[in-house]
Amino acid sequence: QLVESGGGLVQAGGSLRLSCAASGSIFSINAMGWYRQAPGKQRELVATITSGGRINYADFVKGRFTISRDNAKNTVYLQMNSLKPEDTAVYYCYAVAYTIYWGQGTQVIVSS
Repeated sequence: QLVESGGGLVQAGGSLRLSCAASGSIFSINAMGWYRQAPGKQRELVATITSGGRINYADFVKGRFTISRDNAKNTVYLQMNSLKPEDTAVYYCYAVAYTIYWGQGTQVIVSS
């Protein structure tokens, strides 16, 4: 019910834009955002945005990543600039409604 797109392979310093669209069966979405999980590591929060536009970023992406949201389309975006090899991970979007929904994950690989 959450469909992600936009991952891929990019060189260090490059950019990618992730998108995550919630299906029409999900109503009253409050927060949406992104987590990531690198090989051998725990899943960690990247960024979150509420329906009112309140945003929080993990310290390791501040100044490089930008989260945005189109409430009419129930879609959240993650613009990732100045990518580093340590940003390599599977990125998962989530949406908080009456329960928490997860996307299937999209792979981001940043080569040095």
